[in-house]
Amino acid sequence: MNVMHRRQFMRQLGVSAASLPFLSCLPSLTGAPEARRRQRVVIMFSPNGTLPGEFWPDQEGEDFQFKSILEPLEPFKKSTLLLKGVYNRIVGDGDQHMRGMSCLLTASKLLPGNIMGGGGQPAGWAGSISIDQELKRFLQSRPETRTRFGSMEFGVAVPNRSDPWTRMSYLGANQPVAPVDDPYQMFAKMYGQVKDRDSLLSILDDVKEDLRKVSGKLSAWDKQMLEQHVSLVRKMEQELSAPLDQAIEHVMPPPDSGIELINDNTPKISRVQIDLLVNALANDMTRVATLQYMRSVGQAQFRWLGIEEGHHSLSHDPDDNKESFAKLQKINQWFAGEFAYMAQRLSQLPEPGGQGSMLDNTLLIWTNELGKGNSHTHENIPMVLVGGGAGLKMGRSLRFDKAPHNRLWLSLAQVMGHSELTTFGQPDLCVDGPLPLG
Repeated sequence: MNVMHRRQFMRQLGVSAASLPFLSCLPSLTGAPEARRRQRVVIMFSPNGTLPGEFWPDQEGEDFQFKSILEPLEPFKKSTLLLKGVYNRIVGDGDQHMRGMSCLLTASKLLPGNIMGGGGQPAGWAGSISIDQELKRFLQSRPETRTRFGSMEFGVAVPNRSDPWTRMSYLGANQPVAPVDDPYQMFAKMYGQVKDRDSLLSILDDVKEDLRKVSGKLSAWDKQMLEQHVSLVRKMEQELSAPLDQAIEHVMPPPDSGIELINDNTPKISRVQIDLLVNALANDMTRVATLQYMRSVGQAQFRWLGIEEGHHSLSHDPDDNKESFAKLQKINQWFAGEFAYMAQRLSQLPEPGGQGSMLDNTLLIWTNELGKGNSHTHENIPMVLVGGGAGLKMGRSLRFDKAPHNRLWLSLAQVMGHSELTTFGQPDLCVDGPLPLG
């Protein structure tokens, strides 16, 4: 069914434009082949490095044990691939945090600029496209993998500022993409323009009659997808109807405009954003997404974990500061828990029109701008892969010898079908080809 036929079909049924977000992904209305396997990728970012001794397993291969930080991933061990020895080897302008953040997904140098970094090292924005946007460009170029949005950029507690410490996605050189960290704004983007909270929470009531009309004309697969879509949206409405500030225990103004204080409701907002992200994937609104927590050099205060100090300040403390070490351990384990929650949500949903779960067809990647906070190293940057979307052999812990992360992104592109891509980011760091992931 082409676009004109789809419009005629909708017009004949008397379906309103408000129903289009629910129907635009259905194969019989888009002309997409029903049997084609979907591949999806989600890249999650958390800031300020990790604690290597509590992060990387001691063992290689399949017989590995999770350290404390990664314990929340235990239910997904057989679906996990840990990559130690991946380095961000991009040098040039900017400080380690700036290059760690804005070169993380672009794998190329920052442009010259006047944004002053730590130690008096100025820089500009990234100098090339990021891997998520490259995958979007590729998938959107083919009718069979084209989706409504192409990519979606989610944020959690990302401050209202724009600089190389706050942006990891780039459409191209000097073109940063801002994540959306307001779940109401993201919900409105997915399901249409709304004027107020009440209209946001009555979307299904407005379109239920239209959906009933269409449902009787759909194939069994399309009907299943539509029912799942409606169920997910109803769940999101229930989540959004709860006041986001109802659990605030400590409210205080920021000490200055350069430090963001993370609201005590960050855990709830995180889960709402993850649910929205999963919803978007389930309904084929996108097959590429990013989920950015806070920012590089961010001073988030994890008060829900009993931690009052800023995250970045804690990350600078020496390893023998046992109190700071324990707090950083809790912070990083919390991020692992959110990553595990995303995997859990996907594992609980059957693949629409296919076999297995959505996790079987989605690759989740969790990374960081630094390998270790107090040393600001770009060595051994965290790379945790969970899921089955890339067809890789999972359930392993692999080690590489200072492999440029350019090669990892090149591997990701190729397993996603983008095989004509032979270099990514800085070309001289791709001379050894894609990283062998098996």
